Amino acid sequence: MKVSFVRRFWVTISSAVVRFYASILNRFEVVGAENIPAGGGVLLAANHISAYDTVFIPAAVVKKYPWQMVWAPAKEELFRNPLIGAIYRSWGAFPVKRGRDVRAGRHLGSLLQSQKVMLFPEGTRHKDGKLGPGNRGVGKLIYEHHPVVIPTALSGVNHWKVAKIKQQGVIRFGAPLDFSDLFELEDIKATHLLIVERVMAAIASELEFSES
Repeated sequence: MKVSFVRRFWVTISSAVVRFYASILNRFEVVGAENIPAGGGVLLAANHISAYDTVFIPAAVVKKYPWQMVWAPAKEELFRNPLIGAIYRSWGAFPVKRGRDVRAGRHLGSLLQSQKVMLFPEGTRHKDGKLGPGNRGVGKLIYEHHPVVIPTALSGVNHWKVAKIKQQGVIRFGAPLDFSDLFELEDIKATHLLIVERVMAAIASELEFSES
């Protein structure tokens, strides 16, 4: 996908600002970034505990791979304000309608052929930090497009306050998941559920490392 130099420059520079806030003013640790492939279709499947997640994940990836984009589907309500919407879009977010959004689904599938995509399988934010169940649609997406799936776990940032400093937080990128056995199964709901359950179990495992 062609992305202008200006846009990539903006994402790279603004990511550096985010990392300054996260890791210098605060104590946000990035673990396992070496598990993220340099190229190819990659799905960063993460738990969702804070609004910080949407900028900390791409900022960590861009540190590892400057000039790359991390795309993300986001609820269309976030784009109603033209200025806020423009900022979200500049970072690679694109709107998704509630329910079944065929157009957004096709766009997401296209991105997963060659790009890095950030997705929250739970489908909603859990401010208490507890991991909820994954959405079956994510399992279907993985089954159809076979991206490299990186389980991604965030902890601590759900307690952060914007004006505070020296706050603790961690993001862990796990090893790529193997779905070869499940890809041999029939393309049905049960298979999709097995796939997303494996994703959520891997995220839970990474969270256990963060909390130990």
